[in-house]
This record gives sequence, C-alpha cells and structure tokens, in this order.
Amino acid sequence: MRRAPFKVTVFVVVLSTFFSSCATILGHSSYPVSINSNPSGATINITDKKGKEIFKGQSPATVELKSGAGFFSKAEYQVKITSPGYAEQIVPVNYRLNGWYFGNLIIGGALGMLIIDPITGAMWKLSTPPINIKLNKSNKSTTSTETPILKIIDIANVPEDMRSKLIRVK
Repeated sequence: MRRAPFKVTVFVVVLSTFFSSCATILGHSSYPVSINSNPSGATINITDKKGKEIFKGQSPATVELKSGAGFFSKAEYQVKITSPGYAEQIVPVNYRLNGWYFGNLIIGGALGMLIIDPITGAMWKLSTPPINIKLNKSNKSTTSTETPILKIIDIANVPEDMRSKLIRVK
C-alpha cells in the first residue's frame, strides 16, 4: 500500500484548518433557554428584535433560540410572562461574542472568521441565565372574581380636590 507524501498530508491539514471555523465547531448556533415562573402555568410569549412572535406557551418551558439574527448580527429576544391577577414581566434574552470566535485567528482562518461563524450565528453565545420569575400580584384585576362592594361615605370625608368631580344624585 502506497502512502501519501508528507507534503500532501501537511497541505491537507493546513487546508482543512484554513476552511474550518472555531466557534461553529466548538460552540453552538442556538441555545436552550429555560423559563420558570411562580406561579407555574403562566403564559410565555417570546418575540425577536423585529417583534415577530417566536414562541407562545406555558411555564415551565425550555425553548431553543438561535444566537444569530443575520450576517454579523446577534439575536435579541423579549420574554413576556403573564398570568391573570399578576403583573406582567418582560425579560430580555441577550447574547455576547463567543470567545471561540477568536480561535479563527490561530486555526480557523479568514473564511471561518469572516463568513462561516457570522452566517451560522455561532460567533454569539448566550449571556442570559435561566429565567426564574416570581410574578407579583397585580393591583388592578383583569378578571375580577371578587364581589363588588358599595361604600357609603360622608361628604365631609371626601378630599377637596375630589369634591369637584362628584355628581349630585336626586
């Protein structure tokens, strides 16, 4: 069996290294984002930076979100968590530059740094920790389950600035 000459082997290794991309090989182009709420069963809406709805569901949930939003553009998401009787909360999901992207300077080459990693979105890494939200009770109820209460108060107990808004009933 004939072996490839040493120069050909070195050329293949150098060529494959030049056409590789560090962040794409060692990183990810999408990441799982865990979302939990207290109380559980809250509605989750996730929108991208263009306002397009990416996900709608109930907590707890784990959603796979892409890290890139186009050539050299990182993704940005807004997670809105709502539940009846609770104030809504909005949590941003952010990405930062992946350290493996700079490995292209050593072994990935220009193709990995300028084309492959930016196209795949692997040059970005998730920087938002898992989302664990405790929803706060809302002061205003969207669906009232309470019985309305009629309070009768003396005019002397009504503040002066409110008296001008009163309507006389005959």
